[in-house]
Amino acid sequence: MNLEELRLDCAIKQKKGLHFILASILIWLAVLIVHLTSLPILTKNLLTFCCTAPLLPIAFLISKAIKVDFQNKGNPLTNLGLLFSINQLLYLLIAMWVYPTVPSKMVMVLAMIFGAHLLPYSWLYKSKSYMVLSVVIPILSLIVGCNFESYILAAMMMVIEILFSISLVIENKKL
Repeated sequence: MNLEELRLDCAIKQKKGLHFILASILIWLAVLIVHLTSLPILTKNLLTFCCTAPLLPIAFLISKAIKVDFQNKGNPLTNLGLLFSINQLLYLLIAMWVYPTVPSKMVMVLAMIFGAHLLPYSWLYKSKSYMVLSVVIPILSLIVGCNFESYILAAMMMVIEILFSISLVIENKKL
Protein backbone atom coordinates (compact mmCIF):
# COMPACT_ATOMS: atom_id res chain seq x y z
CA MET A 1 0.00 0.00 0.00
CA ASN A 2 1.16 3.55 -0.68
CA LEU A 3 0.93 6.35 1.87
CA GLU A 4 -2.49 7.60 0.75
CA GLU A 5 -3.93 4.09 0.90
CA LEU A 6 -2.50 3.62 4.40
CA ARG A 7 -4.08 6.90 5.55
CA LEU A 8 -7.44 5.88 4.09
CA ASP A 9 -7.17 2.45 5.72
CA CYS A 10 -6.45 4.11 9.06
CA ALA A 11 -9.38 6.49 8.68
CA ILE A 12 -11.79 3.70 7.74
CA LYS A 13 -10.74 1.03 10.23
CA GLN A 14 -10.46 3.49 13.12
CA LYS A 15 -13.47 5.57 12.07
CA LYS A 16 -11.27 8.65 12.26
CA GLY A 17 -10.77 8.21 15.99
CA LEU A 18 -14.48 8.59 16.76
CA HIS A 19 -14.18 6.25 19.76
CA PHE A 20 -11.73 8.64 21.44
CA ILE A 21 -13.87 11.69 20.76
CA LEU A 22 -16.96 9.92 22.14
CA ALA A 23 -14.94 8.92 25.21
CA SER A 24 -13.83 12.52 25.67
CA ILE A 25 -17.48 13.57 25.99
CA LEU A 26 -17.67 11.41 29.12
CA ILE A 27 -14.36 12.78 30.37
CA TRP A 28 -15.54 16.39 29.99
CA LEU A 29 -18.84 15.48 31.66
CA ALA A 30 -16.88 14.18 34.64
CA VAL A 31 -14.76 17.36 34.68
CA LEU A 32 -17.95 19.43 34.55
CA ILE A 33 -19.41 17.55 37.51
CA VAL A 34 -16.20 18.01 39.51
CA HIS A 35 -16.13 21.74 38.83
CA LEU A 36 -19.79 22.17 39.79
CA THR A 37 -18.95 21.06 43.33
CA SER A 38 -17.97 23.35 46.18
CA LEU A 39 -14.66 21.54 46.75
CA PRO A 40 -11.48 23.63 47.03
CA ILE A 41 -9.91 24.41 43.63
CA LEU A 42 -6.80 22.28 44.25
CA THR A 43 -9.03 19.30 45.04
CA LYS A 44 -11.08 19.97 41.91
CA ASN A 45 -7.89 20.10 39.86
CA LEU A 46 -6.62 16.84 41.32
CA LEU A 47 -9.96 15.21 40.55
CA THR A 48 -9.83 16.67 37.05
CA PHE A 49 -6.55 14.85 36.43
CA CYS A 50 -8.18 11.71 37.81
CA CYS A 51 -11.11 12.19 35.41
CA THR A 52 -8.76 12.04 32.42
CA ALA A 53 -7.20 8.72 33.47
CA PRO A 54 -9.94 6.39 32.15
CA LEU A 55 -9.88 7.84 28.61
CA LEU A 56 -8.10 4.84 27.08
CA PRO A 57 -10.28 2.11 28.63
CA ILE A 58 -13.45 4.05 27.83
CA ALA A 59 -12.30 4.56 24.23
CA PHE A 60 -11.50 0.85 24.02
CA LEU A 61 -15.00 -0.12 25.21
CA ILE A 62 -16.60 2.36 22.80
CA SER A 63 -14.44 0.97 19.96
CA LYS A 64 -15.97 -2.45 20.59
CA ALA A 65 -19.49 -1.00 20.56
CA ILE A 66 -19.02 0.94 17.30
CA LYS A 67 -16.85 -1.76 15.66
CA VAL A 68 -13.55 0.08 15.41
CA ASP A 69 -10.29 -1.80 14.86
CA PHE A 70 -8.68 -0.37 18.00
CA GLN A 71 -5.13 -1.49 17.23
CA ASN A 72 -5.20 -1.83 13.43
CA LYS A 73 -1.90 -3.72 13.65
CA GLY A 74 -1.69 -4.22 9.89
CA ASN A 75 -1.20 -0.51 9.28
CA PRO A 76 2.13 1.09 10.27
CA LEU A 77 0.45 4.51 10.49
CA THR A 78 -1.39 3.31 13.59
CA ASN A 79 1.92 3.68 15.43
CA LEU A 80 2.10 7.26 14.18
CA GLY A 81 -1.36 7.92 15.65
CA LEU A 82 -0.13 6.48 18.94
CA LEU A 83 2.88 8.79 18.81
CA PHE A 84 0.54 11.77 18.30
CA SER A 85 -1.32 10.76 21.48
CA ILE A 86 1.80 10.17 23.53
CA ASN A 87 3.02 13.61 22.50
CA GLN A 88 0.05 15.08 24.37
CA LEU A 89 1.31 13.48 27.58
CA LEU A 90 4.41 15.67 27.39
CA TYR A 91 2.21 18.76 27.19
CA LEU A 92 0.42 17.67 30.35
CA LEU A 93 3.55 18.75 32.20
CA ILE A 94 2.41 22.30 31.46
CA ALA A 95 -0.95 21.57 33.08
CA MET A 96 0.85 20.05 36.06
CA TRP A 97 2.79 23.28 36.46
CA VAL A 98 -0.43 25.33 36.23
CA TYR A 99 -2.13 23.09 38.82
CA PRO A 100 -0.58 24.78 41.90
CA THR A 101 0.65 27.98 40.23
CA VAL A 102 -2.54 29.32 38.61
CA PRO A 103 -5.11 26.74 39.76
CA SER A 104 -8.14 28.59 38.41
CA LYS A 105 -6.76 28.21 34.86
CA MET A 106 -5.84 24.53 34.85
CA VAL A 107 -9.00 23.38 33.05
CA MET A 108 -8.40 26.06 30.43
CA VAL A 109 -4.87 24.80 29.85
CA LEU A 110 -6.07 21.18 29.64
CA ALA A 111 -8.69 22.17 27.07
CA MET A 112 -6.11 24.07 25.03
CA ILE A 113 -3.72 21.10 25.12
CA PHE A 114 -6.50 18.75 24.10
CA GLY A 115 -7.53 20.95 21.18
CA ALA A 116 -4.02 21.57 19.91
CA HIS A 117 -3.09 17.89 19.99
CA LEU A 118 -5.79 17.21 17.38
CA LEU A 119 -3.85 18.90 14.55
CA PRO A 120 -1.74 15.95 13.35
CA TYR A 121 -4.86 13.77 13.20
CA SER A 122 -6.21 16.09 10.51
CA TRP A 123 -3.42 14.81 8.30
CA LEU A 124 -3.61 11.17 9.40
CA TYR A 125 -7.37 10.90 8.91
CA LYS A 126 -7.68 13.44 6.08
CA SER A 127 -10.17 15.27 8.28
CA LYS A 128 -11.36 18.84 8.05
CA SER A 129 -13.06 18.43 11.45
CA TYR A 130 -9.74 17.74 13.16
CA MET A 131 -8.09 20.61 11.29
CA VAL A 132 -10.72 23.19 12.21
CA LEU A 133 -11.19 22.07 15.81
CA SER A 134 -7.45 21.90 16.48
CA VAL A 135 -7.46 25.68 16.03
CA VAL A 136 -10.95 26.55 17.30
CA ILE A 137 -10.73 24.64 20.60
CA PRO A 138 -7.56 26.33 21.93
CA ILE A 139 -8.80 29.79 20.91
CA LEU A 140 -12.28 29.30 22.38
CA SER A 141 -10.76 27.71 25.49
CA LEU A 142 -8.54 30.74 25.98
CA ILE A 143 -11.43 33.17 25.58
CA VAL A 144 -13.91 31.22 27.71
CA GLY A 145 -11.26 30.17 30.26
CA CYS A 146 -10.14 33.75 30.83
CA ASN A 147 -13.65 35.10 31.20
CA PHE A 148 -15.75 32.38 32.84
CA GLU A 149 -15.60 29.73 35.55
CA SER A 150 -14.08 26.33 34.80
CA TYR A 151 -17.45 24.58 34.78
CA ILE A 152 -18.57 26.80 31.88
CA LEU A 153 -15.45 25.79 29.96
CA ALA A 154 -16.05 22.10 30.72
CA ALA A 155 -19.65 22.45 29.49
CA MET A 156 -18.41 24.17 26.34
CA MET A 157 -15.95 21.32 25.75
CA MET A 158 -18.75 18.77 26.10
CA VAL A 159 -20.82 20.61 23.49
CA ILE A 160 -17.81 20.88 21.16
CA GLU A 161 -17.05 17.16 21.57
CA ILE A 162 -20.66 16.27 20.77
CA LEU A 163 -20.55 18.44 17.63
CA PHE A 164 -17.15 16.99 16.78
CA SER A 165 -18.55 13.47 17.07
CA ILE A 166 -21.43 14.34 14.77
CA SER A 167 -19.04 15.81 12.21
CA LEU A 168 -16.87 12.67 12.36
CA VAL A 169 -19.92 10.46 11.84
CA ILE A 170 -20.69 12.52 8.73
CA GLU A 171 -17.07 12.32 7.53
CA ASN A 172 -17.06 8.55 8.13
CA LYS A 173 -20.21 8.10 6.05
CA LYS A 174 -18.42 9.76 3.14
CA LEU A 175 -15.57 7.21 3.27
